[in-house]
Parts: sequence; C-alpha cells; structure tokens
Amino acid sequence: MGENQFSRELRLLTPSHFTYVFDKAIPAVSPCFTVLARHNQLTHPRIGITLAKKRIRKANQRNRIKRLIRESFRHRAQQLPGIDIIVVGKTGADKLSNDEVFVTLEKLWKKLEKRCTTG
Repeated sequence: MGENQFSRELRLLTPSHFTYVFDKAIPAVSPCFTVLARHNQLTHPRIGITLAKKRIRKANQRNRIKRLIRESFRHRAQQLPGIDIIVVGKTGADKLSNDEVFVTLEKLWKKLEKRCTTG
C-alpha cells in the first residue's frame, strides 16, 4: 500500500502549478484524453486533473474518471521521471469502460515517459 499512496506531494494544487505546465507542455494525445507534462525540480511526478462539465456532463462520470486517472497514476508513478502532469478529459471520455480508461492512460504514460526522458 505504501508505494501506491496519493498524498498532497503528488498533486498539483495551485493555479500557478497548472500555469507552469500549460506554458511549455510536452503533450501526449489520445481521442479521449490529452496529457500534458513539464519537468519539475522534484524527484517525483505530480498530477493535476481537469474534466470540464461541458465535455463530461454528469458529476458521477467525472468523479469515476478522476478516480480511474488517480489509480492509474498511482500504479505508474514509480516509473515516471520528475515531471508535472495535467490530464485533460475530452468529449467521449465518459463513454469508455474502466478497462478502456486504464489501457488508454497506460499508453499515454509510456509516451510521456519516453518523451520526457529523451527530451
């Protein structure tokens, strides 16, 4: 359980954290998610999630997707370099099953890991 925790240190908490990533982001894109990353000064990755009400109407769907994103990130965080990540949900993300969300995010984590270690 210890290595899969989701403490405050692993989250982007303030608007300035989000702005920092948006300014010079390294993107990884899929039909339902855009994942943006930027190197941070820390030894561990941090994540922020934005799911617009306009894109995913129902609150229970937004909450389900947020839970899945956090869970996927927890499992992958050990392999990721020191980067700040923002996951942006697109229209249609709420139509994916839980397994499809995990598979999609796993591909995006791999893309990010590759782009952030070589770039």
